[in-house]
Parts: sequence; C-alpha cells; structure tokens
Amino acid sequence: MKINWGTGIVMAFIGFISFIMYFIITMNVNDAYDHDLVTEDYYAEELAYQKDIDKLKNAKNLGENITYKKTVEGLIIQFPKAIDFKKITGKIFLYRPSNKHLDFDTIISLSKPYLLIPDNRLVDGRWNIKIDWQYNGISYLFKESINY
Repeated sequence: MKINWGTGIVMAFIGFISFIMYFIITMNVNDAYDHDLVTEDYYAEELAYQKDIDKLKNAKNLGENITYKKTVEGLIIQFPKAIDFKKITGKIFLYRPSNKHLDFDTIISLSKPYLLIPDNRLVDGRWNIKIDWQYNGISYLFKESINY
C-alpha cells in the first residue's frame, strides 16, 4: 500500500491529537501531578494578611527576635531572653512545600526559654516555619524558610 500526502497529513494529525489527549488525561488522573494551593482556605487568609504585617512589625521592633538551631535532639526554637518565657503563648506551624501530609502545628507551652521540636517529626529538606506568639497582650510573628 502506498501512502500519499493526504494520508500522511491525516496520520500526523491523528498522532498529534492522540499525544495531546494522553497528556491531558495523565495530568488530570495521576496523583503525582496534583498541585494544591499553599493553604486550603487561601482567600480567607489573604483577607487577614494585614494582621500578619502588624505582627511582623511588632517582632521587628523587639531588641532580639526568635532564633533557631538544629541539634541532635531536633530543632530548638529560642525565644528572646529579655522576656519572661512563662508568659508566652501561641502556635507554631511547620509547612512542608513538597508534601502537605508532613505539615503540622503545635501549641507553645514553655517550661524552659526554648521549645524543642523532636527530630522524628522533621524530615530533611526545606520547611517554612511560622511562629505566631503573644506576650503581654502584644502579638508577634516569626516567619522563615529553613533547611533541616
């Protein structure tokens, strides 16, 4: 059988359309290509962003801000030494950009001037840490990207 120009063009179109359909179906069905928003309630958080800006400004006005370091036990989060750590309240949220199943948050309850996040809770790689804390009625916010 001899293939002429018209048959070749039709076969090329069918091949191209088949490739595009395969690509679309694979992207929609395969969980490996599933991309989520940063947070589930993205738009509601966007409306409350001015409060976060004010908290960041309060934290910047502190003489000393929160520091952290990696140790054998885990991640140690050190609060400013000039304040009474027993009066600190708040929440710590660790966000893993590559896997939302590893995200977790914890309540700040201090018996020492630092908080230890155990090594078994953290996987090596990039984490976004957000510490929303209050002291004497003033709210503060610490946000940073860390490599653990």
